[in-house]
Amino acid sequence: MKLDFNVRQLELARRIVGAGAICDECLGRAFARVGRGWTNAERGRVIRSRIPEPSRAGVCWVCGGLFAAAEAWADRAIRHVEGVEFDSYLFGVRLSPRVEEMETLRNERFPSDDGESLKHAFNRVVGKAFEARLDRSVTVSFAAPDVSFVADLAADVLRVHVASLYVYGRYRKLARGIPQTRWPCRRCRGRGCTACGFTGKQYPESVEEWIAAPLLEAADAEGAHLHGAGREDIDARMLGGGRPFVLELIAPRRRTLDVAALGTAVNDHAAGKVEVSELTRVNRGTVAWLKEMRAAKRYRATVSFDAPVDAERLDEAVSGLWGEIEQQTPHRVSHRRADRVRRRRVISASAVLESPCRAVVELEGEGGLYVKELISGDEGRTRPSLSERLGVGAVVTELDVLEVCSEALADGVRPMDNDETLP
Repeated sequence: MKLDFNVRQLELARRIVGAGAICDECLGRAFARVGRGWTNAERGRVIRSRIPEPSRAGVCWVCGGLFAAAEAWADRAIRHVEGVEFDSYLFGVRLSPRVEEMETLRNERFPSDDGESLKHAFNRVVGKAFEARLDRSVTVSFAAPDVSFVADLAADVLRVHVASLYVYGRYRKLARGIPQTRWPCRRCRGRGCTACGFTGKQYPESVEEWIAAPLLEAADAEGAHLHGAGREDIDARMLGGGRPFVLELIAPRRRTLDVAALGTAVNDHAAGKVEVSELTRVNRGTVAWLKEMRAAKRYRATVSFDAPVDAERLDEAVSGLWGEIEQQTPHRVSHRRADRVRRRRVISASAVLESPCRAVVELEGEGGLYVKELISGDEGRTRPSLSERLGVGAVVTELDVLEVCSEALADGVRPMDNDETLP
């Protein structure tokens, strides 16, 4: 297709060329919307041949030779992603103050309705050079690239980000004394000290670590973070169908995972402690969906009383817990939670007296209900409480989460779709 420039465009080109040495890319991108199937460099060469003034030699006064270095930036990108599996990418550029100033000056002195920004043009040019150096096909993704690059011109640094992988599932915690996520040592804050045996951890294991280990190895990822739909206490088990979670695998070098086989590997690896099910790849938006989920929980608590109680008195006290509960931040979490009063609802509750000083209480409550304090009263910070209604001290000796209940989970979670933001 022939390139046709009108008189106005040719006059603009003459003025641009007369201002100083300019590369074909920067000349051509002033007319980026003229013709189809042409590169800006080709436009620049054609229009340069159609104006009488000779071109000035030297480094481009606008980009300072940036486009001439595009292939070098592409080579740097290739070196950064050697051994990294990806199907999509995106390039960006952070201009130096000098180049940004020259680009602004060019736009002010030589405004063009047909032009293209330096950033946009450079990202495309270096992207094409990058693709040409690969031995396989990849695509540009503006929404969710597997790998993204930013060329920082001022620092002469190529910054690379490998997008996380996200795996949804449910976990059951079968043993007590295991936190959901890795806890840094309180004394050294994760640096390692004698108190933690130089592990940097407050507890030797976590649900997060048991689940993550096989997936980290399979993805050759730098790290992992577990996002849960709430969390149970360290000394509580998570039973029933399990708690929904998303495991984020950070900077993976491999993205093709057999998640079904990895689920089996997790269950073998963590046998007797943690089990997972329903593992499936999802997108990043699933984390937000999970965190925003309104889920009730069903619990079973073994309760010890300071004095004997009878079944009729217990039933009456438990039925009085139904409805709204006011809970001031419990003493046991006040060091990490804001001190305020929260209102939560007990949806149902029942109890079976096993002995005059021991009972099993089952209840369903809104997310965020502190069950241990619902039983003990936490020195009057939770009202009403079972202890208050009985007039007898009561404490939870064992706690199990039996189910996480939400309408949002009724249809399950859809597999990964890069065009979606939520599952």
